[in-house]
Amino acid sequence: MGKGITQEQVNAAADALVTAGERPTVEKIRAQLGTGSPNTVLRMLETWRGALAERLHQVLSLPDVPAEVGQAFTECWRLAIAHANSAAQASLAQEQNALLATQTSLMQERKVYENAVAAAQELAQGADQAREIAETRLVDVQRLVEQQAGQLTELLQQRDGLQQRADQLADSLEKHKSVAATEREAQVAHIRAIEDRAHAEIDRAREETKSLQAALRQKERDALTLAARLESVVVSTRAAENLASEYGARAKALEQQLGRMDGLSAALLAAQKSLHAATQRETALRGKLDDLTLAAKKPTTGKRKARVASAAS
Repeated sequence: MGKGITQEQVNAAADALVTAGERPTVEKIRAQLGTGSPNTVLRMLETWRGALAERLHQVLSLPDVPAEVGQAFTECWRLAIAHANSAAQASLAQEQNALLATQTSLMQERKVYENAVAAAQELAQGADQAREIAETRLVDVQRLVEQQAGQLTELLQQRDGLQQRADQLADSLEKHKSVAATEREAQVAHIRAIEDRAHAEIDRAREETKSLQAALRQKERDALTLAARLESVVVSTRAAENLASEYGARAKALEQQLGRMDGLSAALLAAQKSLHAATQRETALRGKLDDLTLAAKKPTTGKRKARVASAAS
């Protein structure tokens, strides 16, 4: 049923159609109004027709209308009423057929709608089940999201702590690098100083080695000289020993002779003096021989030290 359609709108539309020389019908009035259901328009059109008869009766009752005109107008009205009734009946039958077709179509559409509603209800039921499943999953997902959010917060805190620790370690590393660089520079300077001192010591050692080698060669020459002298001394010592042995033998002979001869005391005294002098000379020669032996051993020891120093250099 159309909304907003009034009797005055239908009356105005019907009067306009009559004035235009057309017969008012439900389709024409709906077409002119642009809205309204057929039943409503038909009912309001019947009301308009009844009001039209009343308006014509009022016209016929006017005193200034001649009788012949009134009769002619009455005949016209009767013919119009008959024609209108015939048209109304035909229109009513047409409207009824249209309504029946519309009702049939509506019933078919209703079945379609009912089927669609049933399908929609099934879909809605399935959607409700899917919604419940989705809500359950959403709760699980929200719980998982909350757990992950807690883990994320914990991880962020751990990351911040690790970042702070890394910054501290970086600062400490920079400090250690600076200290290590300073210590390395000091160590390099110390090593350079040690190397310089070592080179200086090596140079001095080489100079001392050269000096020692020259001294060693001099000592070796001196040793050779001393060895020659030692041999001479050994020869002299052996001669002195032989002489001492000879003097000892003579002394013993003299002692034996003195034992036998009391008058030979002067000769014995002289022999004793000679023996004492020979003994002193032998002692001096032995001391000199020991000194020469020690002097001969010392150059050999110096030579070994010089060889060790030259090998170290």
